Amino acid sequence: MPGIKYFPTDTKIENKIILLRLDLNVPLKDKKIQDDTRIVQALSFLDYLVQKKAKIVVISHLGRPEGSRDKNLSLMPIYKYLKEKLETNIYFFTGEINNETRNKVSYLKSSEILLLENIRFHKGEEEDDENFASNLASLGEIYVNNAFSCSHRKQASIHSITKFIKNAYAGPLLKKEIEGIDMIIKNKKNPTTCIIGGSKISNKINVIFNLIKITNNIVIVGAMANNFLVHKGLEIGKSLIEKNSNDLIESIINESKKYNCNIVIPLDCNVSKSFEGTVTSRNLDDIKKDEIILDIGPKTVEKIENILDISNTVLWNGPAGYFENKEFELGTNSIAKKISENTNNKSLISIVGGGDTISAINKSKLKLSFTHLSTAGGAFLEYLEGKDLPGLSVLK
Repeated sequence: MPGIKYFPTDTKIENKIILLRLDLNVPLKDKKIQDDTRIVQALSFLDYLVQKKAKIVVISHLGRPEGSRDKNLSLMPIYKYLKEKLETNIYFFTGEINNETRNKVSYLKSSEILLLENIRFHKGEEEDDENFASNLASLGEIYVNNAFSCSHRKQASIHSITKFIKNAYAGPLLKKEIEGIDMIIKNKKNPTTCIIGGSKISNKINVIFNLIKITNNIVIVGAMANNFLVHKGLEIGKSLIEKNSNDLIESIINESKKYNCNIVIPLDCNVSKSFEGTVTSRNLDDIKKDEIILDIGPKTVEKIENILDISNTVLWNGPAGYFENKEFELGTNSIAKKISENTNNKSLISIVGGGDTISAINKSKLKLSFTHLSTAGGAFLEYLEGKDLPGLSVLK
């Protein structure tokens, strides 16, 4: 199959109407943006289009309103943010996608931006409705999907819209995401190590199976690791565990032997009697029945750092512990610092992704460097599984 069509930088776009799909889905609290990472990453291409004197219609979403207008999920805070950051006129449209919208777009001048209200307020979006997609496509002349993180969704503004607009491309941020993940699954430099965290093995089992085939080490951290400890017959107290995971672990171990991939689990851990408590370090055979494993311990941190020192490519997805409590951020921060240090000093190729991982990095306030920091969640994991994402296949 031909490759993805990327937006050609030599295209003359002055006075052309660009339909730009972005992922501006950022966490809000009391209508205030808590983490602007996704918006910041989207700004450079927006600014490029402004400088090239295009007329820009931005499509994005926030949360999961499921086709109803939820004022708590309005893009108004994002609109206000963009007004402050971009040196151009920007307008906000809250109506239906119809002739009225086309009329508003027709008044746009060169370098101006129209931000549409949360596209998921419309039922046709999540239903991938072709009539809705056709109306959306009629607003512009060129379509650019710059939202890799949404590209695993079969939704109108990602998927069906491409049937009704002749010039459809992937944007530079999407390209950067794909090239970043391809450094793990296609263009890696061995030894390759993957650090996988999270709460449920079942959510990432297909990713793990795919990575076992192509990596040298898979390090399991976070609550996922508890299941491996139980599998070994160890006491884990009141720690989080996924029911009926024994067969999954058996299959992971068997698959890793088949492909000669080293599965690394914690050697020790940091515990407490509550999520809000203080830290106590424990060897694996010393965990009490009333304790919760909330982070990896110092021996495990040292083990992971030693593995990172001999690795040339690293993928990290998922924090090592309950970083929301600063008592249990040591493991996650240690991994982050070591990957960053080796990226800077040893030319380590480092791919870091996942919403919780990025939240932990931002919370740490550390100055860190990675080869690629992915803001994608589900799309990141599905691409790692080797799936052909709907939003990408229509751009080939």
